[in-house]
Parts: sequence; structure tokens; C-alpha cells
Amino acid sequence: MSRYQVQSKSRGATGGGSPGPVYGVVSTLDDAASNPADFDRCPPLEVRKSELSLFLNWGDPKKQTMELGSKFRDRSWIVDLLAIFFGIGTWLGVNGTFIQLPLLVDEAPEGWSLPSYLSVMVQIGNLGPLLYTAIQKYSPKKLNDGWTIHGVLLVGAISCLLTAFFYNRTAPVNGTDHSVALFVLTCFTALNACTSSVLFMPYMGRFKEQYMVTYFIGEGLSGLLPSVTALIQGIGESGECTLVNVTETGDPIYELLKTPPRFDTRVFFLILFGLMVLSYVGYTLLNSLPVARREYAQVTVTEGNKYVYGEADNQQQAVKVEKLSKGQYTYLLLLIGAISLFSNGMFGSIQSYSSAPYGSKAYHLAATLSVIANPVACFMAMFLHFTSLRLITILSILAGLLTSYVFTTAALSPLPPLHDQTVGAVLVVTAWTLLVGIVSYTKLGITTVMRAQGGQSLVWVGAITQLGSAIGAVAIFFAINYSNLFQAAQTSC
Repeated sequence: MSRYQVQSKSRGATGGGSPGPVYGVVSTLDDAASNPADFDRCPPLEVRKSELSLFLNWGDPKKQTMELGSKFRDRSWIVDLLAIFFGIGTWLGVNGTFIQLPLLVDEAPEGWSLPSYLSVMVQIGNLGPLLYTAIQKYSPKKLNDGWTIHGVLLVGAISCLLTAFFYNRTAPVNGTDHSVALFVLTCFTALNACTSSVLFMPYMGRFKEQYMVTYFIGEGLSGLLPSVTALIQGIGESGECTLVNVTETGDPIYELLKTPPRFDTRVFFLILFGLMVLSYVGYTLLNSLPVARREYAQVTVTEGNKYVYGEADNQQQAVKVEKLSKGQYTYLLLLIGAISLFSNGMFGSIQSYSSAPYGSKAYHLAATLSVIANPVACFMAMFLHFTSLRLITILSILAGLLTSYVFTTAALSPLPPLHDQTVGAVLVVTAWTLLVGIVSYTKLGITTVMRAQGGQSLVWVGAITQLGSAIGAVAIFFAINYSNLFQAAQTSC
């Protein structure tokens, strides 16, 4: 079993006034790698072949079995579980709010324009990472990351609790009623979510590489668990057309009657509050248990979340990651920014326009399966690990093609191609599921490559992710509310 000595050199009293400790996790002799890691710009041919073979499930089955066994042995399942709990607390509140929209829009004065308003509220949460980055860079008093994460998780948990009791409170703004309480609480919920990109993910960088994957599984579950809760609640049931009257000429008048949910929105947000408490407990244990500290990588963490990985950590990586040139580094940052612009900023706002014209069942299947695709893609990354820039580019192009398709169906709503045929519903559900899965898998691949670069790479990934998300959300808000590009499909009998 690996043994690690954790060294912490304090540069002053702990707390807000100190620059923070320097973590040095030094492996003992039995953990030392026999050969230094290969960090050349061009990896050996054998590495490139094995990477592609692993991605496509080719190669020697016996060797793959040994590699799979090694993946299970060289990890602590307690730390895996705690990393998943920690990841759940990232976007849980924001995802839950959007998943609850079918019930929220019935009470909100904004109607089905509510998603675009909420998307803007979510982007206000970017003030959190901006403030954190500014303090860490310019203030002589640095924030302690450990205590900051405690505070951010508590803000997310309290926001879910308050949303349960105040989500339907309205107030007049410029003479028109708006869901002011929901907007304000969504801003605080988003503060937790947005700040996690520049705080939680870099924090996980001090652990061994494999725990970044399980953290992303937890982040995916932050969308899946609210979806499962909503399905149990009864959201998504299409309802029945019931005869309510007959005209003077004898024509029947039908009305779509939906079955009331098994529990209301208040109970839903209380369940989310319980999950946020679970995430908080998971982080607390992850940050304090000795078994978790033994799973640190060989890394030195200095102020400003600057990471320097040792050779032993580089040697232990599942797939050796080459050092990037300046152009490649910039390319990956721009790529994850572009991906986030669409996936985080726009997809949630246009999904109803894209899939609802094919029927309520297609809409709810697309919403549910696309949410499931996120953690499934991250789970696959535990076994199909890749860091090839070529594969990242290919997957990004494929995601771009699928994005073009779903945007086309959204722009042509309420009469997109094949809207009255079963094949159209199958295509749109498949497109959304594949799109979200490929995007999640690609983002994890980019993050893995950037983690290996050390320095503040993970902070940059988080910052660019949030910048892209903000630009996308603002753009789609104006496109939906101040143009005729998107027309909602009407559900009727």
C-alpha cells in the first residue's frame, strides 16, 4: 500500500490574513517511479497507439484486463465516494431549479419566458468567481480555500432551503409582477455553482488524477438526482384530453388535464437541501480524514492555486500527458470556452423549443436522457481514458454538428422537420442525449490535459468556462425575449 507524508509549511497564522499553506505530498521510496515521466511534446508511437486502442476498445484483452484491475486497486473507494458527494454540491441547486420549471411556470408571471430570466440570474452568480479571483490576485490578504469552500457550500444549501418557502413570492417591477424572490435566491444558488468552477475543481487537483473523474461523476449527478426526484414527483406526465363541453353546433371541446404532482415544489427543494447537506459533509470528511490526505498527488500547492506536480505523479497517470505548447494551451482554453458557451449558456434555454414540437413525451425523454448522459459519460472516462488533442478535436466537431441540428429544430419551432413523425422524435431525443454525453466527455478530457500542465491551469479552465457560459446565457436571453427566432410549441388536444 502506498504511504504518503503530508508536509504543510505555514507562512503565517492561518486564516484570511495568511497567504495559505504550501502542501507538499512526498512519496516514500516504495512509491517512487522507476523511470521519469515522458513529458516530450510528441509522445512515443506506442503511447499514441495504446491510447487510441483503449479509446476504441482494441488491443490485447489480457493487457486491458490488467490495466482495469490496476485502476480498481490503485484508489481508495472511500475517497471516490466523498469526491462524488463533493461534486454533487456544484450545480445541484441550479439544475434543480430548471428541472422544476414545468411546475414553476404555472405560478410564475413570466410563464415560459422564465427559463431565459433564470439563465441571466445564473450568470450574475459569476460575480462569485470574479470576486474570488480578484482577491487572490490583488489583495495582500488571501482567502483560505478550505474555509471558502465551506462558505460556498453553506450558501448553496441555505439558498435551496429558502427557495422551498419563497419560490412563489412575487413583487412589481416597473409595473409588472415578477418572481423576484426566485430570481434573488437563484443568484445565490448560482453563486455556489459558478464559484465551484474556479474553487472546487482546482481543489481536486491536489488529489491523484483518478479522483478528478469521480468528482466529475458527482457533478453529473448534480443534474441526474434532481431529474430522478422530478420523475418520482410526477413531472413529465403528459396528462389526458378530457371532454369538458360541447358547442351549440355539437362540436366537442376538450381540455388537457394533467395529473397533479405527488409532492409540491416545496418538498422538492427540501430534498435538494438534504443533498446539499450531504455534499457539505462529504467535503468536510474529504478535507480532514487521513485516508483522504494519503490520496494526495505528489504536488506542491502555493498561493493562488498554483500546482507543481512531481515526477512520481506524472509517472502514475493512466495515460501520459504531453506538455502543451503555448498555441495548444490557448486552443484548449478557447475550445472549452466555446463548448461552455453552448452547453452551459444556451442548451437549457432552447431544449424546450427544440424537442417540445415532437410531443411532450419526446420533450421529457430528451430532458431526462440528456441529464443521465452526463454522469454516464464521466463514468465511462474511468475506463476509456484519453488525452489526445486529435480525439478532443474530433469529438468537438461531432458535438458541433449535433449542436447545429438541435439549434435548427429550435429555430424552426413549432414546425421543425419531421415534427409529425415518430422518426423525428427519435432523432431529436437521440441528438440531445449524444450531444450532452459527448460534451461532458470532451470537457473531462480537456480538464485532464490541463490538470497535467500544473500552475493555475485548472483555475483558468474554470474561469474560461464561466466566461463562455455567461456570454451564451446573455445572448440566448436576448434572442428568445427580444426577437422572433424561437417560437414555443403549444400543447393542446
